[in-house]
Amino acid sequence: MAVMKGAEPFGFEGDETGILLVHGYTGSPQGLRPWGEHLSKEGFTVLCPRLPGHGTTIAELATSTWTEWVGEAEMALRGLNERCSSVFIGALSMGGAIALDLAERNPDVVKGLTVVNPFVYTDDPRARLAPLLGKLPLFLKGVGNDIADPSQTELCYPKFSTKATATMLAGIKKVHDNLSQVRAPALLFVSRQDHLVPTGNTQRIYDRISSENKEIIWLERSYHVATLDYDRDIIFERSTEFFREHSKS
Repeated sequence: MAVMKGAEPFGFEGDETGILLVHGYTGSPQGLRPWGEHLSKEGFTVLCPRLPGHGTTIAELATSTWTEWVGEAEMALRGLNERCSSVFIGALSMGGAIALDLAERNPDVVKGLTVVNPFVYTDDPRARLAPLLGKLPLFLKGVGNDIADPSQTELCYPKFSTKATATMLAGIKKVHDNLSQVRAPALLFVSRQDHLVPTGNTQRIYDRISSENKEIIWLERSYHVATLDYDRDIIFERSTEFFREHSKS
């Protein structure tokens, strides 16, 4: 399956501190590339895989699952762990749930995580129909490209698959239920205006993870895809400080 131009996975060789970047649902590595390039310039080793079914066609998305997405991210995490002495995760939206899942199950590997507008639950009443809709090959209006800055565009699908969404919602529920198992330091970014994910997600994660070192940073000028938005430099700079600080501990 051909990958859309710009949606390719990417990686940068750097020092002994490795950063795994994980993109969101219906998005692609493109949404995290500026972040990855910044981290590379700071000297870190960076790896951003393309999750199965993403960056190709909506039809392929419909055949992919949460388990496959987590598996792809975990394989990249293992690769970084073999190459680096300290490994961290940076993630956007559903990628934040994957990051938390990896931290829950790999406490010996994940030294810390930075998540941007993470997604572990939804208030949308339609979510209750997910098990039923998951059995139907439907495509609904997309949820991507929520950006305040008109000069930026997220490379994402204009629609999403109900089948893939059903597996995603089941996956994030398990992550949500196991948040107390996360003990790694956590830096949480949340946009004041997010039209896709309830901002309460970030507060709930903060309240339920067991990390002694955790902090929420509010982004005042960005929408959901904050890694491409007006506050992106805040994310880049604060995450750099976070990764550098905790790689020494």
